[in-house]
Order: sequence, then C-alpha cells, then structure tokens
Amino acid sequence: MAAKIDGAVLGIDLGRVGFLTEVPAEDVVRALDAVHRGRAAVEERILLTMRASRVLEVPKDIDALMGYGRRPMLPPPQVDRDAEAGAEGWGVALDVTALNDVVVEKLARDRQVSLGVYVGGRLLASYSADAVIMATPTGSTAYSFAAGGPVVSPRLDAVIFTPVAPHMTFDRTVVVAPDEPIAVRVLPHSGQGAVTIDGHLRGVLDAGDWLGVYAAPRRLRVIRLGPHDFYGRLRTRLRLTDAPATAVYGESAPLFRPDGPVPRDLAHLHLALADRDAAGGG
Repeated sequence: MAAKIDGAVLGIDLGRVGFLTEVPAEDVVRALDAVHRGRAAVEERILLTMRASRVLEVPKDIDALMGYGRRPMLPPPQVDRDAEAGAEGWGVALDVTALNDVVVEKLARDRQVSLGVYVGGRLLASYSADAVIMATPTGSTAYSFAAGGPVVSPRLDAVIFTPVAPHMTFDRTVVVAPDEPIAVRVLPHSGQGAVTIDGHLRGVLDAGDWLGVYAAPRRLRVIRLGPHDFYGRLRTRLRLTDAPATAVYGESAPLFRPDGPVPRDLAHLHLALADRDAAGGG
C-alpha cells in the first residue's frame, strides 16, 4: 500500500525478530518527531510482483481451514488494470507486491507439488517438493532462511529461489538478478499448489497453471533514524554465538575499523561508522 503512493514506512517493533523495525512501540512519538524534523534517512527495498496464467482464486472450502485460529484471510489479488497487457500468452498482471516472499507450496499434506521452474524463460529444473520460495533480500532472513537459504544483504538487488524439502539431489538456493524473472508451472500430474504472498494464502494453482515472479518496478521506502547496522541486528536478533573454540584466543572486537581517515582506495566502500561517528550523527 505504501509503495503504491511512494509513501515511507516507519517500522515499529511488536514482535520477536523485526529486521525492518526501527523503534520499539514506546518510542513512537520520539521517532515521529525525528521524522518531522528531518532527522531521518530513507532506504529503498526491492519488492516482488507477479503475473499468472489466470486470475487467482481461493476455493471457499479451504477458507475456514487455512484461516483457523488466525486473522481473517486476505482476498485474492486483483488484476492490475494499469499494467500493459502485452502480447497474448504473457498472462494476467496481478495488482500485488511482496516485501518478503512469494511461495508456491503443496496444498494437500500427503502430496507434494511438482513444478517446472524457469529462470529468464529457460528451464532450471523440475522440482517435486513441499514448496518453492521466491524471496527478496529482505525476505532472505524469513522463510527462505528457515529452509536453508542464505542471508542476503538488503543493499543487494536480487531474487532468491529456495526449494523446500525437494525430492532430488540438487537442493540448493539459486540467487538471480532482479531482471531475471522466475516462473513456476504446475506439472500435469501434480497436486494443487497454494500461493502465499508474505505469509498470506492468496490463491491456488491447478495442474497446467503457471505463475511468474519478478522484481516490481516500484520499491518500498523504509525510514531509518540512524545508520542501519544490518549485520549487528543479524547477530543480535538471531542470537548468533561465537564458536567455543575461539574463547581461548580472546574476544573479537565488535567493530573492524581503524580510527584514522579512510584511505582513498577504500573510499568507495560501504563501511560501518565508528562508534563516535554514530553517536554524533543523530
């Protein structure tokens, strides 16, 4: 919703991980005051959007089951009437974006979903799996990470493809460029596939249906009140610990950065601010 109007988002931490959140709930007033005073920065995050072989639908008989014990389900995405239809065969443009991931997963517990997966229009492999995940770098620390995918810097523009419990030798993540679309086609004898967008069931794919996922033309603007220490958050919020074998050699310094001026051959690099710089930067 924010990306559509080029609005900026201030993340409020109400959960347990919250990589995108900027302030705890009790500091909302202070944070909004900083934004209004122009003391906030804005960073941009890649989003995903998609086209499908047909308009997505959620069968009524699974509405109650999938929504049991949770908030009401979101409706299937509408057709993006403003998108260029293009040539016949390119499918229906869906008016929806994903910040974390788009997942095609098995609908029946006892039957995997079988999919042909294409990158840039060419077949990568056919998977029989519990699910396949197409994630942004922002979503790399969510479902994709839990499925064994890599942690990807949010500064990188990329789309991360991660299979979940595939019945094949090749079970690795593939990281593709943002201009390389990923498409999945449900194979003829596969079970149905559920399409979830940022964790919400939004449609069901039948045999022969396909879904194309690619970087959206618009981005999400996220408010930052100070330097964004992604790797510090990664260490803290995933509770990373040092190898026990390193204890005998002493503790690692929290920051690898000399106090002197940055040399000219390193001036183009994105370096963590020294503690004194961060304290004075506001």
